Amino acid sequence: MSRDKLSTDSLAEASRERAKFSGHGNALGAAGYTAEGEAAGLLSGANEIAVINPQTHGFQDIRIAVSWNNVVAQKGGFLHRLLCRVEKRGVDLDLGCLYELQDGSRGALQAFGDMYGAYNDPPYIRLSGDERTGDREGDDEYITIHGQKWPLIKRLLLYVYIYGGVPAWAEVRPQVRIAVPGEEPLTVVPSAHDSVLAVCALASLENVRDGIKITNHTEYFPGHAEMDRAFGFGGRWEDGIKQKDGQG
Repeated sequence: MSRDKLSTDSLAEASRERAKFSGHGNALGAAGYTAEGEAAGLLSGANEIAVINPQTHGFQDIRIAVSWNNVVAQKGGFLHRLLCRVEKRGVDLDLGCLYELQDGSRGALQAFGDMYGAYNDPPYIRLSGDERTGDREGDDEYITIHGQKWPLIKRLLLYVYIYGGVPAWAEVRPQVRIAVPGEEPLTVVPSAHDSVLAVCALASLENVRDGIKITNHTEYFPGHAEMDRAFGFGGRWEDGIKQKDGQG
């Protein structure tokens, strides 16, 4: 998918019927598209929450990982399908997050634009790298949060976006796993939605008295800028890359 398609045609198409504001805090952006149905394995529906209480000696590292299926399309007629002859069409799906620290610093982590963050220095959040195919076993990309530094983090928004290939969410079937040591891992499986909306805001993690409040969103947007405005992070974006603005 070209970036021009994402930032122009997709925006016009997706914005036509979206007159309401997002309602995420004091954000002024338009609401995204929320698919009907449940986000299996995390919470029963959009805007429902889970709360993890503070731990006595602070959190160990928090790992947020994404895996997805490289799109597999069956070719030919019945005989081809019977013989399991398939064609793989690579889809490059990326994991990212918007973050805000307690000191007001804000920024983004994602492979596009080489924004990988840092573990021992602000923002104390690090993205593993860029897995372009979804072919390998296990987690394809992951974010590590320095657990002992969690009190310095105010909030973050997890999202996935389709960088290359058609945004056929039902075929890609991304799964995002949130693992907090000492707690049962939570898995977010977005409701299937096929359209021009190539960015999905999955869930937010908020610092509440040094505990973690997790909210399921599963909300779709035409691009990063529209998602940012809806959740009120205040970044400046150009063609899917956050521009430096003095806030991280």
